[in-house]
Amino acid sequence: MKTDRSVASRGTTRATGARLVLYGKTVERVTLEVLAERTGVHPHRIRDYVEYGLLEPSEQAGEQPLFAPSAVTRLRRIERLRLQLGVNLTGIAIILDMRERLIRLQREIERRER
Repeated sequence: MKTDRSVASRGTTRATGARLVLYGKTVERVTLEVLAERTGVHPHRIRDYVEYGLLEPSEQAGEQPLFAPSAVTRLRRIERLRLQLGVNLTGIAIILDMRERLIRLQREIERRER
């Protein structure tokens, strides 16, 4: 696995992705290849999702996008909506946005109830 020197200097790289230390906390990052392996989605399709805005790399290591581990779950959700439910990419974007809004609102309600 290739890594950019700036990423390697901030942490260590492993076969599962990159491990970064930011503000004293260890943060895992997943490479495009690892994301593809964990989800069974071809790297080109993942790049298409990134280009469309459905997935966002958390940072770049040179030319290599690095993703938060939560991207695995998000990518699986995208694929389920696309393949099993027949939702197009625009619909997927709307569904995921609404889901995130609902989660934020639920958290806000819970915070205010305390």
